[in-house]
Amino acid sequence: RKKAEDLISRLETVDKNTFDKIGNQRYEYLEKQLMSVKTKIDLLSGVVMSFDNESKGLYDVVAINKGEEYYKNILNRLDSVLPGQGNINERIDKFLNQFNIPKEKFDEVFKTALTECRNRASQYIKFPDYENLEIEYVTDKSWSAYNWFKGNGKSLIQVNVEKPISIDDALILAAHEVYLGHHANYILLESNLYKGRNWVEFSVNPLFSPLNLIFEGLAKYGIYVAFPDNERIEFVKEVLFPIAGLDQSQAEKYFQILELLYNLDYIKNEIARDYLDGYINKAEAIESLKVNCLMAQSRAERSIRFYNDYRSFIITYTVGKDMIKEYIESNGGTIDNPDKRWELFEELLSTPQTPSGLL
Repeated sequence: RKKAEDLISRLETVDKNTFDKIGNQRYEYLEKQLMSVKTKIDLLSGVVMSFDNESKGLYDVVAINKGEEYYKNILNRLDSVLPGQGNINERIDKFLNQFNIPKEKFDEVFKTALTECRNRASQYIKFPDYENLEIEYVTDKSWSAYNWFKGNGKSLIQVNVEKPISIDDALILAAHEVYLGHHANYILLESNLYKGRNWVEFSVNPLFSPLNLIFEGLAKYGIYVAFPDNERIEFVKEVLFPIAGLDQSQAEKYFQILELLYNLDYIKNEIARDYLDGYINKAEAIESLKVNCLMAQSRAERSIRFYNDYRSFIITYTVGKDMIKEYIESNGGTIDNPDKRWELFEELLSTPQTPSGLL
């Protein structure tokens, strides 16, 4: 902690007026990373911190509360579009289970999705020739998938196949962990900053840090850059559905329901905040996830395990995605200007960024 404070003091003596744009970005990045180091050390040392103070110290942001009415409206809309009558959790499970990929088909579906993501990204982004991927299928994890970056352009991608994976999730995981998210992010930062500029701080990736809010935001938003408008629905329906042997007739309703479910993601922050701050216990948190996020018991239990392991990291997915979306679209990267959208997206993938720097 003392070393982090000493480095922050040294940073304060630097004349930022001598820097170009990327130099200033590096400065802000180092400052925020060192602040997150201090926060993490405090937590490891037993300092009790509220969820919001923790997220501010680690990730440079606090998640907003969208309010109870926002979530009620989404749940009411889901109730109106879901087939059948009665318990909404049972109906959502019954409907979505139709779109789970048979285990024996998952590898082909996932690799087809990976190839499409890379093809689309490669039209706009040049990846280093030495990039490399290894894919493993694992079980008994609290996450759906993980990218373990090994350096020198190589990522180990682990996908948790313990539970069934839906057809759209296969594309989302391919985009998030690999060519529109983490793998692309890691190799471009390594190539441009660590190898290209010898900026040694980019030889490490502290998970609980502002950098990872940017990473998760880019990984969540990337699929909308590569598959704008209805292109995602068309690809999943016309290419992935046949590989998995799934019925295409309800694809549009499937995506309509998924989009509504994604809009419930912010309430997961609220539940995590209440649980980790001690306002509700584990059983109450699980029940809230089932009622407000329409999760099955097993998935709710896995979410609690994630909260215990990663704590306020949960906000990086929602807040990060919204920050990236707002930055890109407010700077001209709208859906009708794909070249600008990709230009801004690549810039964020390959330069030092902080959440407060995007505001």
